[in-house]
Amino acid sequence: MSDPPRHTVSVVTPSFNQGAFIGETIESVLGQEGDFSLDYVVVDGASTDDSVEVIRRYESLLDGGKWPIRCRGIRYRWVSEKDRGQADAIAKGFRMAEGEILAWLNSDDTYLPGAIARAVDLFDREPDAQAVFGMAHFTDEKGGGLGKYPTGPFGYRELATFNFVCQPSTFFRRSAFEAVGGLDTGLRYVMDYDLWIRMAARYRFAYLPELLSTYRLHTASKTMAAGDASANHEEALRIVMTHYGWAPANRVFAWCHHRLKSKLPPSLADAGVLLVPFSLLAALWKYLRLNRAVRREDLYLLRPRYVRKLFQRQIDIYRDY
Repeated sequence: MSDPPRHTVSVVTPSFNQGAFIGETIESVLGQEGDFSLDYVVVDGASTDDSVEVIRRYESLLDGGKWPIRCRGIRYRWVSEKDRGQADAIAKGFRMAEGEILAWLNSDDTYLPGAIARAVDLFDREPDAQAVFGMAHFTDEKGGGLGKYPTGPFGYRELATFNFVCQPSTFFRRSAFEAVGGLDTGLRYVMDYDLWIRMAARYRFAYLPELLSTYRLHTASKTMAAGDASANHEEALRIVMTHYGWAPANRVFAWCHHRLKSKLPPSLADAGVLLVPFSLLAALWKYLRLNRAVRREDLYLLRPRYVRKLFQRQIDIYRDY
């Protein structure tokens, strides 16, 4: 009799009308190789495209013994029913999950080969770490490379100004996830960011400087949809203020910039020469109103080295769009 697997890793994929991408996502999970047992849950929100047919196809392949299993074993489950959005679907999947290591992978992202095995190995090498996060490639709609997500070694205060913990490349222990109360299902955009901040306030994050996933950017995603940008930045700013008691200058500017851009006609919104000065003025007023004074943390952010670093991160994310 072979030895039991070291770990059971549960991966949840929330999905809604992602038939064009979800097959690639599922294959990237089911194709993972290593000394672990895989518990994979796909939670579909009653899609009206061919998503359910794609999801069911892999169930048939596994049940028929036609899918090559490269880990200690795979349990594959799925549901398709109406939900209250992405965070609700992920939370539902985690309630179904059985593993002591958890992760979620959105239905337009993928794992790179060996991603789960490398994360499990780091958990074993650093047993005090409650979360492991690695690097990710941005890809376009067709899977073409667009550069790397700007990750880096963990810093709790730095997390307030930029989310350098890339969600599809992050794994965490169930015990820590449950101890901080799980996902806030009332959030629409930054449920991952909120979770990282709450977990990092109590537990250690370990950085793995290796590529673990691809993060797809396309016009239909919430990350890139122009109409969602202002609401996304507003929600992120609110979460940071809740947890840190501080409205970072760069986050205030980002929100004001996208809010102003969303209210202008396209001809003016694309004219950065006009947009940036007005955004700066609005951000200064909003910053002083929220913080009531200039915060020491923001004086630290003004150091040339940090400004260059923060600016480069934004360029890395948006340079191709």
